[in-house]
Amino acid sequence: MASSREMRLRIKSVGDLAQVTRALKTVSASKVRKAMASNAASLPYSQKAWQVLTDLARQPGHTSLHPLLCERKTINRILVILVTSDKGLAGSYNMNVVKNTLEYFDTSTSPVDYVCIGKKGRDLLLRRKCKVIADFSELNDPVTFLDISPVARLVVDDFLDEKYDQVFISYTRFETMARQVPKVPKLLPLVVEPSEAKKEKTAVQTSVFIYEPAQEVILDEIIPRFTAMQIYQSVLSSQASEHAARTFAMANATDNANALVNQLTMEYNKIRQQTITNDMLDIIGGAAAHGN
Repeated sequence: MASSREMRLRIKSVGDLAQVTRALKTVSASKVRKAMASNAASLPYSQKAWQVLTDLARQPGHTSLHPLLCERKTINRILVILVTSDKGLAGSYNMNVVKNTLEYFDTSTSPVDYVCIGKKGRDLLLRRKCKVIADFSELNDPVTFLDISPVARLVVDDFLDEKYDQVFISYTRFETMARQVPKVPKLLPLVVEPSEAKKEKTAVQTSVFIYEPAQEVILDEIIPRFTAMQIYQSVLSSQASEHAARTFAMANATDNANALVNQLTMEYNKIRQQTITNDMLDIIGGAAAHGN
């Protein structure tokens, strides 16, 4: 049985750990709000860009207007942008997104390469002998559009150079604090179907546009930027999901630490009571022996 001194040290150690996990919970809850605020700030540009793209999608032969809209007949190689975190203590967040990604491409007949955003995903993929061609770690939190520009430039250039015939992004979509869902949407070639455009009841769909300069010139600017915006919003959503997962993980860790402190305190009190009882018995026994 542990001594009372050892029990006191253990209670203090667990109590200190509970303070750390409580602080991490508070910080993560604050970072969720910052990531979602940054995502909301980028929505107006993203929505307007999408409206222009959906209008162009109604034009005859829209897929031939830009190479980033063209589906390849043969898929020789696939590139996946995997978004995870740089830090742990987020429960099963990183493992879930990596597992979902590997399962998604498990039946792919084409080789799959990876661009990693976040150390945890990179390390998990390397352990599984997956090919990682680039690693972008230690990004700002929340991430900025400037941080994402090199990632977008890499994947767009590799797609245009026909190194890859499809580009996907695997991330975690933030829905609520209690729900985050791994997703693997296709990023390139960009799919903008006229049928989807008709579903949007906006003024853009009922208007006639005259583009100046030409449509091709506009697409040269807007599609790469829109691709970068998709990556940017996906990373922001992943960061919000990471912090939400960490908030719950640290809340559970704090509760468990507090419960352990209570249990250890009860055991400490029992040991202390037993020590006092033994001391009293020794005194009584000594007094009895002296009286005899």
